[in-house]
Amino acid sequence: MSAEAPALTKAVTRTEPEVQARRRPRPRPGRRRLGPGRPVPYGWAIGPLLLLAFWSAGSAAGFIDARNLSAPWTVVSTAGDLIAEGRLQSNLATSAERALLGLLFGTAAGLALAIAAGLSRIGEGIIDGPVQIKRAIPSLALIPLLILWFGIGESMKVITIALGVCVPVYIHTHNGLRTIDGRYAELAETVGLSRTGFVLHVVLPGALPGFLLGMRFAVTAAWLSLVVVEQVNATSGIGYMMELARTYGQTDIIIVGLVVYGLLGLISDALVRLVERKALSWRRTLAG
Repeated sequence: MSAEAPALTKAVTRTEPEVQARRRPRPRPGRRRLGPGRPVPYGWAIGPLLLLAFWSAGSAAGFIDARNLSAPWTVVSTAGDLIAEGRLQSNLATSAERALLGLLFGTAAGLALAIAAGLSRIGEGIIDGPVQIKRAIPSLALIPLLILWFGIGESMKVITIALGVCVPVYIHTHNGLRTIDGRYAELAETVGLSRTGFVLHVVLPGALPGFLLGMRFAVTAAWLSLVVVEQVNATSGIGYMMELARTYGQTDIIIVGLVVYGLLGLISDALVRLVERKALSWRRTLAG
């Protein structure tokens, strides 16, 4: 008995940590304690739906004066009337044409300047300074000068939008060019890749993430510039429709225009993100 007691005590002492480990609560497998967590399906719609709910409740309870902010059902009815009359479609087509032209010219100019500045130190010295100065000056502040140069026609409106688009495309593309890993250049020299081949197969694909990020800012800048230029002696467009409604105190039409601008910005940003996911799928493959 006395010989077995120390062995039994030793066995009990040895198993105490195991018993304490069993009693200690263990995290559930597959459950993350820290971090942002998994994305909620259609989570992007939660904020707008809550805003719409508060707006509807405030209008129904009388807390929101209809003269200051029309009720949602009034806005929907007004939008239906504008569609039935054809006014919304025609003004939307004009606005979309201006925005697309400004986006096209601004993207082309920003991309060309970024490549010239990103591939050459001399080009960077010549181009980067003026672009940074332009970045500090809002495009809308240039409208009086652009009116003197180009008049009050469509050219002035498209150029104003293009100037707003050009800067974000240049900034992010130029940053993408400058942050390409130097090992790629060494590898290109090792395999004897020509300068043209290096630009086409290494530089441009490496700058693509920055360019697409710049495009997300560019589409937003295009719609922001469009809102203002369409209120400068315009005879058509969503902004013109809103300015005319302001003159007659038609709040519901103004809200319709704001909703259209918001939807256009949301859709265009979603399209750029879709292109980004498709074009940069290789980054997820490398990360995996």
